[in-house]
Amino acid sequence: MLAYIVRRLGYMVVVLFLISVVCFYIINLPPGSFIETFATQLEAAGAPASQAQLDYLTHRYGLDQPLYIQYWNWIVPLVTSGDFGYSFEWQQPVWNLLSDRLWLTIVVSLVSMVFVYAVSIPVALYSATHQYSVGDYAVNFLGVIGLAVPNFLLALLLLVASANLFGVTPTGLFSPDYINAPWSWAKVMDLLIHLPVPVIVVGLAGTAATIRILRSQLLDEFQKQYVTTARAKGVPERRLLLKYPFRVALNPIISTAGHLLPEIVSGSTIVAIVLGLPTIGPLLLRAIIAQDTYVAASSLMLLGTLTVVGVVMSDILLTILDPRVRMTRTN
Repeated sequence: MLAYIVRRLGYMVVVLFLISVVCFYIINLPPGSFIETFATQLEAAGAPASQAQLDYLTHRYGLDQPLYIQYWNWIVPLVTSGDFGYSFEWQQPVWNLLSDRLWLTIVVSLVSMVFVYAVSIPVALYSATHQYSVGDYAVNFLGVIGLAVPNFLLALLLLVASANLFGVTPTGLFSPDYINAPWSWAKVMDLLIHLPVPVIVVGLAGTAATIRILRSQLLDEFQKQYVTTARAKGVPERRLLLKYPFRVALNPIISTAGHLLPEIVSGSTIVAIVLGLPTIGPLLLRAIIAQDTYVAASSLMLLGTLTVVGVVMSDILLTILDPRVRMTRTN
């Protein structure tokens, strides 16, 4: 197990390096730069900048250097000292922008993942063991609705319903009194009060998809010969279900769990804009529009790191869950 983990960590470093190169290149692929975008904004506001000022800013931010030099100036401080660079638009270090948003993003994403599995697993078990019942049809219908309705539309519906029924719009993750307040137990409780709406909205599609996948896997396993043999030997139904078909049916869920976290983060960008959530998604979108290279590249690197770490954790959990998955090569 230790050798397997070390080998996977080595692969992870190589993959992260390739991700950093691709991300930095794609961000700089569109024509223009932040300076040109900034000049356009100043001209639209009626205060155009002189060419000397634009040349000074271009040289100051190193945008007049070749792309590989810009990448080197970003990746070396990031690896050696954890310096994510400097934001052109916000005029401050990138880490100052990402630090609070990062952990709030992780909190929302992890709670959404817990919501997805806490709801989908028991519902899928019930649906598979009560096939063609009224409850099974209801679960399938709600699952289709959950997959078909866009998350941002559900967010808008919840905002309208909450405003009409309770006179409150559940936007943001904090009440106005706690947005800029220092962390305290009261602020944590305020965060927990505001979490249910974004968690339900963000996790709905993942819950519906997981229910359908797990249900179909369970129904397929119920037809296998080992299940029939176990029933013929008098194995109790609950023990049979949890010890054999359920463990095997979890394989696709565990193997794709590593992709769920970054999908939740990237897929909730529009939801975060609608609900006013201070997460990484809206910041990344704004940085891409403004061509704020270091903010966009650092945000994408964080998402890439979440993906790679999640995949490694999924593989390790899969080897523990299913002994048929080997960690060593066979001749």
